[in-house]
Amino acid sequence: MDLEHRPVAVDAMGGDNAPAAVVRGALRAATELRIPVLLVGRRELLETELASIEGPETVARARLEIVDAREVVEMDEHPANAVRAKRDSSVVRSCALVAEGRAGAAVSAGNSGAVLAAALFTIKRIPGVARPAIGALLPSLAAQTFLLDVGANTDCKPEWLVQFAVMGSVYARTMLSVPSPRVGLLSNGEEPGKGSQLVQEAHPQLAASALHFVGNAEAKELFNGSFDVVVCDGFAGNIALKAAEGVGEYLFATLRKEAMGSISAKAGGFLLKPRLRAVRDRVDYRHTGGALLLGVAGEVVIAHGRSDALAIMNAIRVAAEASDRHVSGTIARELGAATAAPAELDSAVSR
Repeated sequence: MDLEHRPVAVDAMGGDNAPAAVVRGALRAATELRIPVLLVGRRELLETELASIEGPETVARARLEIVDAREVVEMDEHPANAVRAKRDSSVVRSCALVAEGRAGAAVSAGNSGAVLAAALFTIKRIPGVARPAIGALLPSLAAQTFLLDVGANTDCKPEWLVQFAVMGSVYARTMLSVPSPRVGLLSNGEEPGKGSQLVQEAHPQLAASALHFVGNAEAKELFNGSFDVVVCDGFAGNIALKAAEGVGEYLFATLRKEAMGSISAKAGGFLLKPRLRAVRDRVDYRHTGGALLLGVAGEVVIAHGRSDALAIMNAIRVAAEASDRHVSGTIARELGAATAAPAELDSAVSR
């Protein structure tokens, strides 16, 4: 990457390991990926963190600019209330920099509901979008599966799932280079009549759309390459995502334990280590970056709350790529110039 990329605004105070991990991740993005970064947070804390870092990364210090923000939205605060009360918080200021045109994208590992609320408050929805959705990439045998919504909307209407499918298809084409994304509807059976009332009502709407809809997707098919995009409500999507993370952590922990069980196992583990590392990197959130918030009129990436420096660097990479490829602008064009659906901020935000 080069310095022609627009800066990425990074909420330096959000996440379990902020600000230390965020500052180091931003510096790595500036050094290794050559992405200019606007670090948003309490100036004195960020200056102290930067001053404590030694090594080759310090040469990229000129590509970092600190934007002072005096308030912080904590993980346990009510998202909409906190965003309204804390206009000078790091997450609100980060999103505001996108709305103002100073940044091409924003990244935060903080309270995901607050990120959504801040984006709605400053960047606003794309006209015609009823609800934004959070999308996450899952590894599959073929390539990757883009799952949305994974947490922004616990309760949905059928027409929202159709919009999610449109937005997911745009993501798959622009970010994953899939020319005609195969869209699936998450359900408990492949037959059209299976699923909740929401799923049964959404199925014919998706089938009648111009999308490449190929039917219901069972959870096991999220990983076998049968679908490029799978849509669902945020409740089911978040459970699917967290279950996948848990299974992945369990399998790799078990493999490590077994590899230390005997001398022969250690030898086999040593030989397999490079291949296992490649598999691990495909499922590790630290390498995949963050989840893109789709449906707002700008690029916003929600990073994992436990993000370390590597995860932050890759979240910044995803944000810069989304900005370069104008994902939100493409979504806006495909949805058309419809009037934005009215909604209260509180009802659009889910913890």
